[in-house]
Amino acid sequence: QVQLVESGGGLVQPGGSLTLSCAVSGGYLRIGDMGWYRQGPGNQRELVAQITISDDTNYSDSVKGRFTISRNNAKDTVFLQMSNLEPEDRAVYHCKAMIITPRAPGLWREYWGQGTQVTVSS
Repeated sequence: QVQLVESGGGLVQPGGSLTLSCAVSGGYLRIGDMGWYRQGPGNQRELVAQITISDDTNYSDSVKGRFTISRNNAKDTVFLQMSNLEPEDRAVYHCKAMIITPRAPGLWREYWGQGTQVTVSS
């Protein structure tokens, strides 16, 4: 059973920093692209940042220059370094991974974590 577990959320003052982590565990054959999404109060879930298996990255305009996405050498953990946080960054942050499992060796499937809350407030 593949699981994605996020950690690192919390309360931070405006201008502060946080680093989120998302680790993949369970039975998988391959992990592909990974990404971070967020859903603020009353908003739809939106893309924050993506990283490919080749470490190419893509960011939403609202976080460009403030957030950095990366993954570890084993490619099974993705990080989101967030700096200069703003109240508008308050949201539940979810990670997503495209994964191939032994049950469907030729099929990429989308897996999501449960989310971690980030609150930016003075």
